[in-house]
Amino acid sequence: MKIVLLSGGSGKRLWPLSNDSRSKQFLKILKNDEDRLESMIQRVWGQIGKAGLQEHSYVATSKAQVEMIHSQLGSDINVIVEPERRDTFPAIALAATYLYSVESVSLNETVVVMPVDPYVEQSFFHKLEELQHVLNNSDADLALMGVKPTYPSEKYGYIIPKQKAEAEAGAEADANRPFVEVHSFREKPRQEEAAEMIRQSALWNCGVFAFKLDFLINILIAYELPIQYEEMLKRYGRLPKISFDYEVVEKANRVAAVQYDGDWKDLGTWNTLTEEIEAPLIGKGIITEGSVNTHVINELDIPVTLLNLSNVIVAASPDGILVADKASSPLIKEVMKHSDQRPMYEERRWGRYRVLDYIKYPDGTEVLTKRIFIASGKNLSYQYHSLRDEVWTVVSGQGDMILDDRRFTVSAGDVVSIPKGKKHSLRAEKDIEIIEVQTGTQLIEEDIVRLELDWNDIIQFCTVME
Repeated sequence: MKIVLLSGGSGKRLWPLSNDSRSKQFLKILKNDEDRLESMIQRVWGQIGKAGLQEHSYVATSKAQVEMIHSQLGSDINVIVEPERRDTFPAIALAATYLYSVESVSLNETVVVMPVDPYVEQSFFHKLEELQHVLNNSDADLALMGVKPTYPSEKYGYIIPKQKAEAEAGAEADANRPFVEVHSFREKPRQEEAAEMIRQSALWNCGVFAFKLDFLINILIAYELPIQYEEMLKRYGRLPKISFDYEVVEKANRVAAVQYDGDWKDLGTWNTLTEEIEAPLIGKGIITEGSVNTHVINELDIPVTLLNLSNVIVAASPDGILVADKASSPLIKEVMKHSDQRPMYEERRWGRYRVLDYIKYPDGTEVLTKRIFIASGKNLSYQYHSLRDEVWTVVSGQGDMILDDRRFTVSAGDVVSIPKGKKHSLRAEKDIEIIEVQTGTQLIEEDIVRLELDWNDIIQFCTVME
């Protein structure tokens, strides 16, 4: 069995902590068993490890999230990278071609696809094995995981069992089967409709489904789409932007579902996420005793103080500050949907950076200031920029610097000038922090040409040692 974890999201629902490169699954605000803060993706990856499934798991994601995934899960993670964002059907199709043509996975192998960030118990991941058993012991093309509802929610999709629909028509259901046949789907019904469907044993659709690899490969062939990974990459931008549910699941004739009875939550909004955050205050600040069911999550270095405000979420980051009634917090996605602000904080495979200041002068010159942290033993890529000059001031730590094939040591107090076009890299011998000041007429993250990533390959470029 192979597992494909879908990691996407535009980062709007949990703004300002989340953004295009740091979606909700990367926010380190949940406590683990060691009383340390971890992200949703780290929590799920740990649960997959406890179930003994990590070596069979892959993360399908966009280019913008690759560095963050490596930063939080390590460099050995199997990552399948979409050339661009196009919804779940293209993403899963690309993953299928990767498994088939690159990993040489058998066409009879079960592939389980699921979100990267469900908030569930450990038993959820042992339940995944049942999806494989259903496919092996029934004529189902797809096997879904359904959650037993705890209340008639209007926020979720529902799986309607066929056996209940047939029972009402006089057919007898087989109560001994470990799965049910699926009759239909209903997306986000009204509360009274949801209550009626629950009476018919409907399940919440948690976005987990399984199929044999040949099922999807044959669909791609029928659609005249490539089944070789490299060819799919070339065609990817022309694939329809459509979800896998609409394009495949709801069109399938033989769909089964297994029931998960444990806790399951979609921590996609501030009001649901804060239900699982133990500490009311994360970061610098004060919350007075008169504040009930209030949370402050502060990533800034300045304190936030709340006086007698209840049922409120305050989130502060370099991207902005949110003050909202918890019940109204889901509105933030609509409010921010047209925002194209660049991310002010990002995690990378080598560390992290935070934008401290940005200004654009009347003559068009832009100046951007960053605080960059590189973890000991990690390095930046060997790179150059075409549109900007940089000046680095080392604040703390020590590193091995390469600038246009010259190699030298830098430490606290050193200042390095890097004109546009100059190739450079830095490896941290000790944790190192630098202040980077960029100057140019177009300061964008895309202005970077990476020549090498591995330090052992980078140092081969050096011709002068100092």
